[in-house]
Amino acid sequence: MMAWPIYALAAVAEIAGCYAVWAWLRLGRSAWWLLAAIPCLLLFAWLLTRVDTDAAGRAYAAYGGIYVLSALAWLRLVDGIRPDRWDLAGVTLCLCGSALILLGPHRT
Repeated sequence: MMAWPIYALAAVAEIAGCYAVWAWLRLGRSAWWLLAAIPCLLLFAWLLTRVDTDAAGRAYAAYGGIYVLSALAWLRLVDGIRPDRWDLAGVTLCLCGSALILLGPHRT
């Protein structure tokens, strides 16, 4: 299924865009960082429309688990903080929930 790679790309775009805003507001970086945030966040929104599902809300809900996984990867790779067992347990629950939402036999 193509949803998982799309979700992974969307997560990278969303986290990059949000980090650019974070850098501007919380790290005192130049407002020019917002110019990087805008295309990233637009790409994120566009990518979510590429998921093959009958409802936008279902696409967004299933994306949540991938976002949590990506945020924990960011925590490790960028922030330098190793996720603990509670982080890993939480992301496991989120990914199971995402799979149920995306792959479940829904009535239309």
